[in-house]
Amino acid sequence: MNVKTVFLGLVAVALAIPMGAQETQKPSPPEVSPMPMKPQMTEIWEPEVEVVTPGKKLGDAPSDAIILFDGSNLDQWVSKNDHSKPAPWKIVDNDHMEVVPRSGGISTKMKFGDCQIHLEFSAPDVVKGHSQGRGNSGLFLQNRYELQILDSYNNRTYRNGQAASIYKDEAPLVNAMRSPLEWNTYDIIYRAPRFKEDGRLDTKATITVLHNGVLVQNNTVINGITYYTGLHNYPSAHGDDVITLQDHGNKTQFRNIWIRKL
Repeated sequence: MNVKTVFLGLVAVALAIPMGAQETQKPSPPEVSPMPMKPQMTEIWEPEVEVVTPGKKLGDAPSDAIILFDGSNLDQWVSKNDHSKPAPWKIVDNDHMEVVPRSGGISTKMKFGDCQIHLEFSAPDVVKGHSQGRGNSGLFLQNRYELQILDSYNNRTYRNGQAASIYKDEAPLVNAMRSPLEWNTYDIIYRAPRFKEDGRLDTKATITVLHNGVLVQNNTVINGITYYTGLHNYPSAHGDDVITLQDHGNKTQFRNIWIRKL
């Protein structure tokens, strides 16, 4: 008997073995029906949401706000150039404060990170100058990131430098500026940048701004520290810091400033 004959014989035997003689397939486990959901299973009761009393009218400070300026004094502010000195700006009619040109900016005594800010401002009553020379100031968050304040009413300038721009970074969605004889409002939601333990940037700052009730910055990414010349960046890690109002040589006016820590 040769090798070929033996091989063919083995194949014939294998084909003759019934399927039942092979390993029996294990039965699948029975399917388990998921537990039916009840409405109560998605209800969260604790901790109870904290109560905050809103202001009586739009723009009034809620009960948990820190009042930075109510027209009566500048006790929450100091000189930007020397924090040991009082804020050098002028209070007018126990109602608002006015920039004293070339006296320097002012900074809060307190430091902030994530926050909600309400601020009202107006350009000088008498229109002077053009482009960046009309009612120019700025709100610096964490003393670094500028939300532009400018008289952009019938006043053309570069789009990322007009009112409600993230200065030299992001233009506003629209120009919602009122005339110089009217007051403007900013309502701001700011999220500070985050940094890793080694100091590297983790996430950039973001900002949402309503200008006179109109959305002009929609969760906009702030690309770094505000520079007049050069690209914005995050050169170093930092924590909470003061809020600064800029003296840009114009008699810009401010009133009703409050803040909530988030």
